[in-house]
Amino acid sequence: MMLRIAKTKVCLRNLTAPILWEGIKTQRNYSSGVKQMMVREALNSALDEEMAADPRVFLMGEEIGEYQGAYKVSKGLLQKYGPDRVVDTPITEAGFTGLATGAAYYGLRPVLEFMTFNFSMQAMDHLVNSAAKTFYMSGGNISVPIVFRGPNGAALGVGAQHSQCYAQWYGAVPGLKVVAPYSSEDARGLLKAAIRDPDPVVFLENELLYGQSFPVSDEVLDPSFTLPIGKAKIEKEGRDVTITAFSRMVDYALKAAETLEKEDINAEVINIRSIRPLDRSAINASVRKTNRLVTVEEGFPQHGVGAEICASVVEEIFEYLDAPIERITGADVPLPYATNLERMALPQIEDIVRAAKRVCYRSIPIAAAV
Repeated sequence: MMLRIAKTKVCLRNLTAPILWEGIKTQRNYSSGVKQMMVREALNSALDEEMAADPRVFLMGEEIGEYQGAYKVSKGLLQKYGPDRVVDTPITEAGFTGLATGAAYYGLRPVLEFMTFNFSMQAMDHLVNSAAKTFYMSGGNISVPIVFRGPNGAALGVGAQHSQCYAQWYGAVPGLKVVAPYSSEDARGLLKAAIRDPDPVVFLENELLYGQSFPVSDEVLDPSFTLPIGKAKIEKEGRDVTITAFSRMVDYALKAAETLEKEDINAEVINIRSIRPLDRSAINASVRKTNRLVTVEEGFPQHGVGAEICASVVEEIFEYLDAPIERITGADVPLPYATNLERMALPQIEDIVRAAKRVCYRSIPIAAAV
């Protein structure tokens, strides 16, 4: 079944077919109505619209067809587009990642689902050495328009081997673009942009966000809507401290900001959205205003996304800092299975609150308390 894909994709007619979204350039007027949409629905609608607009787009992964996806992100797409464009694969990440990467070399636009990004380790060679490096090694002659998507980071009680955050892993690789959506707007806009992008994009979702609903405007629901890769979003403006976060940690940062408001600390929360490229200018602009920085992520502390942000701020705008930077990360251990230990190993809202109070000199520093 997998090799059957090539039949329609090698046809020159398909490769030169008009791409509907390329023609959507006109300005539109949108109503102010706001609807609720779950993250999985936002992802599903983005896949559906991009498949309808571009015959080169196809899906591949384990249980994405007949079972409609482990998290129902691909629900209804097999029935609509057929098995040539929604391809169930065996449990062989190395095999189907290599096949999809080769299809991208040929001009197709595969969207590859890992049931969890922990399984992408089986396909690391194709992802890092083939997809990420080919454009450079071919002298710019071979583009690799492929999306690697699936749940990333900790869920609940799934153990150390299924709970890792790969933002810092793939964020270190030249040739990859890496995004981590938080809201339904993020998920829909960034996935559509990723599918249209000429380069390989690692799309890090979160299992615990799939069923969460967010408000979306008519503009977000328009088929032409995309979000630019490489641009952060200020989720909440503030003046006293900058808090950066991505994926599920944005929710924690916003809740921490609500708590801080009660103590007259006005925090600015930045949803990074894009791990690579990183929107350094947005972060720097915020820190110039607040003069303080707390970074939040659930991954390991060493060589993390927060560490890169800290280095960037110190290198570029050190003179604006009025306090040491605080990093909130997961513990430097394999994630425990036991519920109580798992909670202790992951960032919590109270951790962010305490860090923000420390940089605002509203609590006793850790070093002084020891």
